[in-house]
Amino acid sequence: MSLVLDPAAQDLLFREARTANTFTDEPVTDEQMQAIYDLVKYGPTAFNQSPLRITLVRSPEARERLVAHMAEGNRSKTATAPLVAILSADNEFHEELPQLLPHFPQAKDAFFSERPVREGTATLNAALQAAYFIVGVRAAGLAAGPMTGLDFEGLRKEFLDDDHTPLMVVNIGRPGPDAWFPRSPRLAYDQVVTTV
Repeated sequence: MSLVLDPAAQDLLFREARTANTFTDEPVTDEQMQAIYDLVKYGPTAFNQSPLRITLVRSPEARERLVAHMAEGNRSKTATAPLVAILSADNEFHEELPQLLPHFPQAKDAFFSERPVREGTATLNAALQAAYFIVGVRAAGLAAGPMTGLDFEGLRKEFLDDDHTPLMVVNIGRPGPDAWFPRSPRLAYDQVVTTV
């Protein structure tokens, strides 16, 4: 059985898409980011909780503060990417549940009244949304460079608050010269899938 999605779109989103390590200086616009969000916001999360929060780093001052928290090998690409997004999980996502889950507004208190429960589910579901976000960046014809090589606590203190857990930093833009490392192997279907 073949996939319904056009092969060119499959390549754009998956087969040819790579983690970019260099970028051109072509800017990434607010309109592009709005279009990406308007696409990926429909990805499913438990209870439609939608805990992902995106902080776009545009100003030179904010970029300098961010680069200071990146691992040495990630600093130059973060400093030169046209746009950088800090993806975090909102541990107080439950405050939005009456709006996001109008047919079951009591879910806010019935399931998410305790902070440890919220933190666990926020991290899981925001990470799921982060994957949608990366695919959305690719759908916009841009390259994403997601990274977790950073000082998470320093990043949280610098850009977020105690209610947000940083997940990753994503460099965004058009790929520059020598943007790609060689593709690493992937596991085969029978190494991953078991039928019971």
